Amino acid sequence: MNVSEWKQTIGQMVRENMQTAEAERYYNIKVSIPRAQTLLKQLALFVRHRRDCWAYASGNCPELSVKKKILEHEYGEVIRDEYSEFGHLDLVIRQARAIGLSADDIMNAEPVPTTRATLDAWAWMTREKSWLEAIAALTVTEWQNDDRLLGDLGGGHSSRLAKRWMEDLGLDWEKMPNFRVHRQADEDHSEMFLPFLSKFAIGEKEKIVTQAVRDSLDLVTIYRGGVAEAMEKLL
Repeated sequence: MNVSEWKQTIGQMVRENMQTAEAERYYNIKVSIPRAQTLLKQLALFVRHRRDCWAYASGNCPELSVKKKILEHEYGEVIRDEYSEFGHLDLVIRQARAIGLSADDIMNAEPVPTTRATLDAWAWMTREKSWLEAIAALTVTEWQNDDRLLGDLGGGHSSRLAKRWMEDLGLDWEKMPNFRVHRQADEDHSEMFLPFLSKFAIGEKEKIVTQAVRDSLDLVTIYRGGVAEAMEKLL
């Protein structure tokens, strides 16, 4: 597939995933402060774990051009970019303060069982499978934030959560820097690796990489379901 075909294929898979029962449940739970705290702690674990997974992908990749692109991606996530002077985890910590959490609360968060299981699964995929499968599995999770792709379905991940928090908690965009930034940043990230899929995922590799995207989206579904269940146990 060329870049346009990969974009269409992955985009359709993401759209289908954002319309599952688990997604509807996750995005439509009425949010209280304890529920918001649970969601953000699990999200922080997800964000931190991504740094390990991208490192695994880079370590397995022999292509210097791909390694450079991963470093570009991770420099913005970990060090600084146009959205944050201190990396994107700082955005989560800043947002946490608006719902009564400290930096220590975020850094010492405990995963719910499904978060632990899905993060372990992503680690295995990115460490033990091919680098092409790894970057496909990782980058597709950023497509979930793309309002251009998902606007007619209520918006991407960050936009939908932000609307929920605005309605239920009365927060504005300034109090939700992680959601605000990732509406835009992940639009930039979502297409970063498509040229490499077009160039290297050819022949039988095309089918394998497509399956990696599907498997990663299945993990997203499990992750969302577990977080939703944990939130529903709280008032």
